[in-house]
Amino acid sequence: MTSSDSAGNPNRRGLSGDPAGASGNSQLVQHAIERAKAGDNEGLHFLYARYAADVQRYVASVVHDHHEAEDITQNVFAKLMTAIRKYEQREVPFAAWIMRVARNAALDHLRARRAIPAEEVRVADNGHAQTSIDRGQDLRLALEQLPEDQREVLILRHVAGLSPLEIADTLQKTESSVHGLHHRGRRTLQEKLVELGAAPVVASPNA
Repeated sequence: MTSSDSAGNPNRRGLSGDPAGASGNSQLVQHAIERAKAGDNEGLHFLYARYAADVQRYVASVVHDHHEAEDITQNVFAKLMTAIRKYEQREVPFAAWIMRVARNAALDHLRARRAIPAEEVRVADNGHAQTSIDRGQDLRLALEQLPEDQREVLILRHVAGLSPLEIADTLQKTESSVHGLHHRGRRTLQEKLVELGAAPVVASPNA
């Protein structure tokens, strides 16, 4: 499935509306899921247009390579026709479910590549590297010094853009524990950045 496929298809045959603005619980997404489960490519194309960019950003933060992230994202959606049959809306929001699938695919890729252990996965910059290469390097170094659970919550919140509830579903934690990890992670990250002489760059929405 390519980006050109997704660009031309989401608005056809009853899937009208702006896919980028649709929430994980919207009727458009639910309708697309139902159609994808029934084997309709239009439903898959809609879900690709809605979630592929988020999935690729998250995968890139795990594998630390843009081209590998593209390949993994394509594989995730290529297998979605079969995998989506296991998805149940009542159990977890689709956004959290697809991120969990992407996380597993990224970790499987790292294990197969044997470049670094999965528990030591390093994260990519959150989009600010273009303003300063040094700043991006400081951010990555600071993130690497965080406990894994705090680092993962920050990635899902500020890179993948998931809500606290979606993060809780993805990591199979309680929402209150996600709030705590987010708060401690932001505080620790800011302290590390100060130690490195870099200004804090993580946004501060309430987790």
